[in-house]
Amino acid sequence: MIANAKPSYATITTTPRQLTTDSFSPDDRAFEFTNHWFSAPLKQIWAQIFSKFRPRNLLEIGSFEGASGCYLIDTLAGRHPIRLTCIDSWDGGAEHRKGGPFEADMPAVEARFHRNIQRAVASAAHPVELDIRKGLSDKMLCTLIAEGKEESFDFIYVDGSHQACDVICDAVLSFKLLSEGGIIIFDDYLWRGGAADTGNPLKTPKLAIDAFINLHFDRLQLLSFPLYQLYARKTVRHK
Repeated sequence: MIANAKPSYATITTTPRQLTTDSFSPDDRAFEFTNHWFSAPLKQIWAQIFSKFRPRNLLEIGSFEGASGCYLIDTLAGRHPIRLTCIDSWDGGAEHRKGGPFEADMPAVEARFHRNIQRAVASAAHPVELDIRKGLSDKMLCTLIAEGKEESFDFIYVDGSHQACDVICDAVLSFKLLSEGGIIIFDDYLWRGGAADTGNPLKTPKLAIDAFINLHFDRLQLLSFPLYQLYARKTVRHK
């Protein structure tokens, strides 16, 4: 129902449900994850972040099968109500196309996302307001800004296109949506692309992320964690 919603996004609000031994978790076999990109080491780092920062309004760019979204719901909605906005076109990147290094059946990926995320929402101990935006990230982020949501998200995870020109667009628009004191995480900071793209900086996120960090150095505090992902907190501009 969500996938076919008109316009291109849908909102679901859930009510609290008592957790039981049958409840889902991101590691539960009832979830349909076909890869381990969102791995245990990343979850451990995010757990450290969430032990200090308790975000309630979350945005992720790039949802794929819902692994990160399910983790956010499982972890944070176990403590308090949250709102989670998920942006994805479910068209996949160049690496997901036929013959690519991570070839994927994207309609099947999208279907798994909806099943996985709804299972996570159904087992949440606190209410989850889920806002799914299907479309290209630049258009969806601009739509959020036009809706008056500037500086309203206290956690943003950027894991969409790996093309440098797309990543810089996601970064700049996300920064407008990030609240003061909010956390932004860039995935695949050291990703080198598919075999055919290795060595081409325009096909990787790092060039764009470095440019963004350099241009916003006076409003960002880099958090010290392993650099496969890059973690930063939005701060007050220096006078």
